[in-house]
Amino acid sequence: MSTSFWDVSADLFVNGFLVTLKIFAITLVLALPLGLIFSFASRSKFIPIKWLMRTIVWIIRGTPLMLQLIIVYYGPGLLTEGKYMLDSEPAVYITFIINYACYFSEIFRGGIEAIPVGQYEACKVLGMSKSQTFFKVILLQVIRNVVPPISNEIINLVKDTSLARIITMYELIFVAESYTRGAGIIWPLIYTGAFYLAACGLLTIMFNRIEKKLNFYTV
Repeated sequence: MSTSFWDVSADLFVNGFLVTLKIFAITLVLALPLGLIFSFASRSKFIPIKWLMRTIVWIIRGTPLMLQLIIVYYGPGLLTEGKYMLDSEPAVYITFIINYACYFSEIFRGGIEAIPVGQYEACKVLGMSKSQTFFKVILLQVIRNVVPPISNEIINLVKDTSLARIITMYELIFVAESYTRGAGIIWPLIYTGAFYLAACGLLTIMFNRIEKKLNFYTV
């Protein structure tokens, strides 16, 4: 490249950053509540729903996210002989949301099941309904229990957004890698690594503060 690196690539890097941020934000906003719903389904007293949900979670957690992306992206076209094909963007969102919802569901399920049975019985004696028991007594304790493992998954999500490039979604690493291949320079990859380090560092600080605030609920 005859001009400076930033003169040529600033716009592309900004666009790549915005795509990465979009994948992260949409996945997080939708996967967290969906994970809570999945956790309720996996604890359902209706056995078919319970075992169906646990089977889905087992499959998603037991296979690589990269493989899931490839299947979701190419699968519809292959199954319908090319009549219906997904674009890379919806394929990424569908895959990431379901994948992380399954991981979050297990974290939520563990957090809920860690609450002593005696607390449920005490609420029942006080005449509280199941919804009142959950939202007024159990939920805050569950949040305190699940923040550390969920923070780890959220930090992993920042890094996993880079997998979107395998189905040609122009996120940050895709842009950096294209410059490295085309111009034979390593700086784009170093800049990209610095971004991920900064993002993960900020999230770590934020979750450490949240954990300290939640210690208020320690009995």
